[in-house]
Amino acid sequence: NVTAESVSSTQILVMWGPVPESDQNGLILGYKILYQEKDSESDTHTHLVKGNFTQSVVLNGLRKYSQYEIQVLAFTRIGDGVPSSPALIERTKDDVPGPPIRLLFPEVQLTSLRVVWQTPENPNGIILGYQIAYRLAAVETNNFITTEVRSNVRQYSATKLTPESTYLFRVFARTHRGWGEPVEAVVITTESRDRPQPATNLTVPQSEICGRSLLLQWKPGSDGSSPIRYFTVQTKELPNTEWQTHTSSINHGATSYVIDRLKPYTSYQLRIMATNDIGDSAFSAATEAVTTLQDVPSEPPVILSVIPRTTTSVLVQWQPPKEESLNGILLGFRIYYRELVYENMPGFNTQSTGDPSSLQTELTPESSFETVSSSTVTKFELTQLKKYTKYEILMKTFNAVGESPASSPKEVYVGEAVPTRGPQNVKVQPLTATQIEITWDPPPTESQNGKIQGYKIHYWELQNQNETQKVKILFLPENTIRLKNLSSYTMYMVSVSAFNAAGDGPRSDPVEGRTHEAAPSSPSYITFAEVTTTTLKVIWGEPAMPNGVLEGYRLVYEPLESVQGVSKVVTVDLRGNSQRWLKVRDLFKGIPYCFHVQAKTNTFGPEIRANVTPGPEEGSPGPPLNPSISETASTLTIHWTQGLLGAGPLKGYVIEAKPSDEGLWDTFVKDIPGDATSHLLSRDRLKQGVSYEFRIIGVNQYGYGEPSTPSTVRSAQLGNPPFYEEWWFLVVMALCSLILILLMVFGLILHGQSKKYKNNTGKSDTNVEETLTLDNGGFTALELHSRHLTAKSNFCKKNGTRFPPRPSPGGLRYSDEDLCNNYNGIVLTESTTLTEKPTEISESEGTDSDYERELPKSTHSFVNHYMSDPTYYNSWKRQPKGLPRASAYTYEECTDGEQEPYFPTVITTQSTGGAYTPTGQPASGARTPVTGFSSFV
Repeated sequence: NVTAESVSSTQILVMWGPVPESDQNGLILGYKILYQEKDSESDTHTHLVKGNFTQSVVLNGLRKYSQYEIQVLAFTRIGDGVPSSPALIERTKDDVPGPPIRLLFPEVQLTSLRVVWQTPENPNGIILGYQIAYRLAAVETNNFITTEVRSNVRQYSATKLTPESTYLFRVFARTHRGWGEPVEAVVITTESRDRPQPATNLTVPQSEICGRSLLLQWKPGSDGSSPIRYFTVQTKELPNTEWQTHTSSINHGATSYVIDRLKPYTSYQLRIMATNDIGDSAFSAATEAVTTLQDVPSEPPVILSVIPRTTTSVLVQWQPPKEESLNGILLGFRIYYRELVYENMPGFNTQSTGDPSSLQTELTPESSFETVSSSTVTKFELTQLKKYTKYEILMKTFNAVGESPASSPKEVYVGEAVPTRGPQNVKVQPLTATQIEITWDPPPTESQNGKIQGYKIHYWELQNQNETQKVKILFLPENTIRLKNLSSYTMYMVSVSAFNAAGDGPRSDPVEGRTHEAAPSSPSYITFAEVTTTTLKVIWGEPAMPNGVLEGYRLVYEPLESVQGVSKVVTVDLRGNSQRWLKVRDLFKGIPYCFHVQAKTNTFGPEIRANVTPGPEEGSPGPPLNPSISETASTLTIHWTQGLLGAGPLKGYVIEAKPSDEGLWDTFVKDIPGDATSHLLSRDRLKQGVSYEFRIIGVNQYGYGEPSTPSTVRSAQLGNPPFYEEWWFLVVMALCSLILILLMVFGLILHGQSKKYKNNTGKSDTNVEETLTLDNGGFTALELHSRHLTAKSNFCKKNGTRFPPRPSPGGLRYSDEDLCNNYNGIVLTESTTLTEKPTEISESEGTDSDYERELPKSTHSFVNHYMSDPTYYNSWKRQPKGLPRASAYTYEECTDGEQEPYFPTVITTQSTGGAYTPTGQPASGARTPVTGFSSFV
């Protein structure tokens, strides 16, 4: 119930109610009123009120017509309580204003000038207007020429002045309380003015140097025929190199100034600058380094712990204050201690040091202290204390000037020592996703040093100890506890310490345990990209709280309107956490879809939803025009012309393809420049045996536009297949293969015949195969009556005709005359083989097969030719009777030198006329032998 009321322009009355007894936590020793000017960088001021009975105070020395933020707190022997909240805001009453500042004459002529000024530094209310008064300075009279202007006017032009004269100007400000004090300035009506010269002889008397202030003296330079209006002082804190403006409102007539708000025991340099109506002078030369004196430390040390070491001693550990608060050379620390009696506490006397911003708690002579004369020591043992007594301990730092304020007191019980060892066998057992159970054994009996009163369980997340460390206090000597409201699937570190009446013992070594997995939170976001008329890419974020190992995601999408009377729900499960996107291709243009995404650990978590409608957004490009395709043996080139640009410039193009084996449009090429009108594709990207359709889509800042009309269907195969796939090449290869096979078969046949011939060389039969050509000249052609010779080279029945009876070889007589009269020049196109038996077989005595089987294999093919002709059998009848049988088998070789005077040449190459033609002429009187017949013989 803090209230405030403005009493005057410099006073505010603050009133408050008592602290509720349940929140006092001890005896209230007094109150502190904290107040600070609102929206100001000034320090917070403190006003101390002793005792618990006073509940109001008047704050004095405040700025007029200024708002203040006010809070009140109570304090006990242990320290300050919580300030009241929210801060109370109260404004002091208004008053007459202070003088305007920075009075200048930027334009001065012989008979006129212009004067300017700025709002008072202390307006003390709402400025209602200004008054300008001026007169000749040489005239000692109050006969001023006055003029009033509105509050928003801060300049005035005076005319009809006397040339080369000195004038005195005054400017007043007014609130509704009246006119305030004026600001005065002297000006000379002249045109020969200049900037002032810098000040000289800057000195700082050693006797005027204090801990937080010093006195700066100087000698002004020439004013340049224009009086100096004010001085500006800058300071530089060594060893820094930057100058800081300390004040810019020093009176124009001053030759010295007290520089305050400095730091104790700090070196400074100072310089000064003068300003007149024309402008600023150069800065003066800087002073020598000046070091302020030491001051009492402004901060106490911080007591970290007070631990009983024995039944009559305690160990005090502390942290030194910050170096900038020492205000000099730190000489050491003082530890104050006294017995604490709850019924009567006269030992402490709280008083103010006179500075509202600095409070100090002084100890009475009844208290004792120990001095630590070292600035680096951070612990000290107090000995010879009384058993079974509670002590209060506080600390101060000190230097050559004095002591700092006291630290917050610490209480300790002497008579029992803290446990010297921590609990044993600490174990962590996860129970659920948010609970773990901690069990332990007490410290060893010999290390307990008294009765264990309870335990402190320190726990924190492994990766975030500073922000998550907590302490759970168990005020019973039990050895188990459950920690609740923990984060799921998080590794926790746990350490346990025991405490007795003397204090806390050491903590056990940290052990770790992880809570169980739980369902993850929903994915952090869901967005859509590359949205076309039939496809889109849905992207989602990882859950903010995985609560376990993410095993995958489930994406479900469905149309919000039925498509052709059907509403299809599609569910896609993705394993792992690496892929958080999916390309969806089977959508319908203009139909809104709802997408749901869930993350999964040991179970699915809540889902995130988003709606999207496939199709071009407003402002996206129109469809590209005139798609066409040109092709080569290895490439396809897609051509198009630019369509409507839409509401923004083209960023590029995308080519979609629809293969015949899938039948769905999908992105084929992306990131094609916006100025392109064609794109080259390699046929290697197309599947063999699959035909494709293509279409082009423009892209701008609004998204994918309307696709072009599909192109003509193209296949991965070339338009003209390679020569090795032409039908004629395949036919040629088949024929070549057939020829090779026939050659192999023919070779095998020859090889077989050669082996048979070798096997029959000891017999009278021979096997000979020849191709002959006979000359028609001088011979009678032998007519074959168009008989066809078989490929088997033997006699066969043809159309039921039987072969004529074969005469016995003993009764044969070859006559050249008969041969000449009966050879009719028939062309022999195949070689035949005549097979004879040694004995004569009549036609009626065997079958054709027997006949063929019993023919001798050594007969010449030429004989076979003659045996197959009927005229040959007639020649047997014309043989002379009485000729011996033996003479019938007498042959004369054409190659005999006695009977043949020269040798004819036999050409075995088939002639174009169909007859074999021997070369050469027989000798006169010699019979011409039948070519090849001697070979038969």
